[in-house]
Amino acid sequence: MAQYDFDGKVAFVTGAARGQGRSHAVSYAENGADVVVTDICETTEESKYELSGEEELAETVDAVESRGRDALAVKMDVSKEAEVEYAVEEALSEFGRIDILANNAGIAPVSGLMDLDEATWDATLDVNLKGMWLCAKHVGRHMIERGGGGRIVNTSSVAGMASSPGLGHYTAAKHGVIGLTKTLAMELAPHDVTVNAVCPSAVDTAMTSGIVETIDDDIAEIAEQSGPDNVLGDIIQAEDVSAAFMWLSSDDARFVTGIALPVAAGATAV
Repeated sequence: MAQYDFDGKVAFVTGAARGQGRSHAVSYAENGADVVVTDICETTEESKYELSGEEELAETVDAVESRGRDALAVKMDVSKEAEVEYAVEEALSEFGRIDILANNAGIAPVSGLMDLDEATWDATLDVNLKGMWLCAKHVGRHMIERGGGGRIVNTSSVAGMASSPGLGHYTAAKHGVIGLTKTLAMELAPHDVTVNAVCPSAVDTAMTSGIVETIDDDIAEIAEQSGPDNVLGDIIQAEDVSAAFMWLSSDDARFVTGIALPVAAGATAV
């Protein structure tokens, strides 16, 4: 992975207890940033699979600190504005600034749309889309007030660019993330804050394993017939997604804003 100079900067990473979020947090630390790591740290009824816990968030803190950088852990539900506001305040109290927001937290409970219950629809949109807006709102306000610009990178998905049977609610949210990203990019451009989205295909994480375990045979058959393929073969790794986050967070991408960047092993070319 390329190296960037984030010395003196602070990255705020959501969904950081494991998977892509942990990989992003560690990558920011390896490039010189101090890191605020946040996660809900509990499994909800609507998620349908086991989410991360406080021990895993503590492991992320250890991983950041083992790279010689400071870390602050905050338990936070991104879909609750009061909790987001509190986490941002804690970050500013500890570090005095936030330069980078890695807007990563998400859930993907599997269900066909005809069988989907309202609570799961609401929870999926709340975490995956509303949560992105709330974090961008409160971190973005700080970036505007502080001056000097900033970077916001949102996790969308190839499901934000195409259909994904069994995940229509997730697909709707991830399409929304791309629209949100483009609008934020326009509104924050006068303040030198860039806003971009990264769109991974399936990533080799505990979340992906949890999703696979909950897919029924009917949805699996539809997905196999119509879902995107990784034309390069192997499932991508969290570090591959982190590489895109690092570039979009760096000065090398200072004139890149409002894009949806696939990290998808060619899935969007099918």
